[in-house]
This record gives sequence, structure tokens and C-alpha cells, in this order.
Amino acid sequence: MAADYLQDLNDQLALRVARLSDDVRMRTAKFCLDRQNADGGWSGREGYSDLYYTGFALRTLSVLEALRPEIAAKTAGFLKTQLAGQASVVDFFSLLYSALLVQASGGMDVFADAPTDWPERVAALLDSFRTSDGGYNKSPGASSASTYHTFLVGLCYQLLGGSFPQPDEVIALVRRRRREDGGFVEIDAMRRSGTNPCAAAIGILQLTLGSELPEDEVRPLIDFLSHMPSMEGGIRANARVPLADLLSTFTGAWTLHQLDALDVVDSKQIYAYARSLEEPTGGFKGGLWDEQPDVEYTFYGIGAMALTR
Repeated sequence: MAADYLQDLNDQLALRVARLSDDVRMRTAKFCLDRQNADGGWSGREGYSDLYYTGFALRTLSVLEALRPEIAAKTAGFLKTQLAGQASVVDFFSLLYSALLVQASGGMDVFADAPTDWPERVAALLDSFRTSDGGYNKSPGASSASTYHTFLVGLCYQLLGGSFPQPDEVIALVRRRRREDGGFVEIDAMRRSGTNPCAAAIGILQLTLGSELPEDEVRPLIDFLSHMPSMEGGIRANARVPLADLLSTFTGAWTLHQLDALDVVDSKQIYAYARSLEEPTGGFKGGLWDEQPDVEYTFYGIGAMALTR
């Protein structure tokens, strides 16, 4: 089985975040801490606490080594309120990973009072997201798989100490999603690859085949990603869009870093692009077109800066 993907991501980012200036790290931590809601969770730019944004806030605080026990304990209370709800793949992944981060940071075991058959229930839930083409989608009943949601399901299995039950089918799905441009697509109908499906596809291959992938598996992808930077210095979602965004910048940089190929793009320009999206009081926006920071883009921003420092 591949090494723990999320632990590797967290450890590598934490190591590199420590190289950033004290001012950047303190501003970013304060931005996240100030936005924790009274119920212990985090929300997006408006609305109530939800698992998705809570997960990103915790991941940011973790790599900053700012997830203190009292913060973790408060968050655990929110996570426990979410155990009985209906969850999509995204929410279920966010719940599992958030619970792990909370417990590792001195909070309670969110699942301590779960029924004894909880692992079987989880396995049945994950299996319900499976599609006939060998992958997974965000909810039961989908006719075809999503590359992104298949990746999230793989991470869920790994968080639970397991792996894809039919890895060969998942690998075959991913390889069918490769296009002539060298990258990968999110769904079968797409012809042109995107940065984020590429990150998900390589993540799936690492979960199933291990971190050392064959050269002929990764070289076309590296070539594809080398053409994704925009004039602003960040990385674009695909070749058809003119402007970069912070999500694609982070996932593209992380994928290249994982493949020991970050040198095919200009790290200084990526760093400058990410830094330009930081607000003076902390937090990151999604792109030069954006007007407001949030905790999700803040994770991508601090991560992109850390990888390219």
C-alpha cells in the first residue's frame, strides 16, 4: 500500500511553511482563528459552519502548527454534531480528515461513541458511491465516475486504514481519462485536460501503485503542466482560460513537486502570484479577479508559497 498521502502532504507543507516569514505565518493563523464560529466549525464567505470549510481551516492551522488543543477541542464538538447527517463524498472526507487532525492536536476522539459496526457502515457508504465504470462519484446513483471524487474516496479508504477494494478497475478508469495533450480529464466526455483532474489522477495512481510511478506515466503529464502557467505567474485550470487561480496553482505545484519536476515552471513567479493574493490582514483570495479571502483559498495560498519558497 502507498505511504499515507495526506500525512505526507501535511508533513511536507509544514516543513516548508516553517521557512516563510513570521509575519506571513502569524497573519495566516490569525485569519483562520478569528473565523472560527461559536459552534466550533468554520463557514465559507457566508452562512453556517460546514464540514468542507472546517476541513480547510484545520488543514491550514495544522501546517502552521497553530492548531492548539483548545481549538481542536472546540472543533470536536462541531464535528460530533455532524455524525448523523447525510454526507456527500466531499463532506465525508472532510469529516474523517478533520476528526483525525482534531484528535492529533489534543482534541477528543470524535468517533469514540460510534456504534461497534461503524467500520462496516462506512464501507457500505463508500461502496454506494461506486459507479459502473470502476470509479466513484459524489453521491449514490451516478451513471459515471468523477476523477476528483474517486480520488477523495481513495483518501477516505486510506484514512480508515484500507485501500480501494478493486484497485485495478480504478487504475483502468484513470488511464482512460488521459488525453492526447498528456493530461487527464474529470469526466469521459471531456476532450481537453485540466490541472485539477491531473492532480487527482496522479493522486489516485500514487494511492494504488505507490509514489514511484513509471516515467512513461508521468512525463506526458509534466509536459502538460509545464504549459499551464499564465502571464500572471500562477497556474491555469486548463489551456482555454487566460487567468490563473489559486486552487489550480496549488494543485499544479503540488503535483509537479510530487513528481520531482517543479523546475519545469518558474517557482519565483508562482510564489509572487500567491503572495499577491494575500490580504494585508491575512487570508488569501482565489485569484486576481477575486475580492474576498476565505479559509479554502488561504490553504491553497500558504501551500503554494511554501512549495515555491
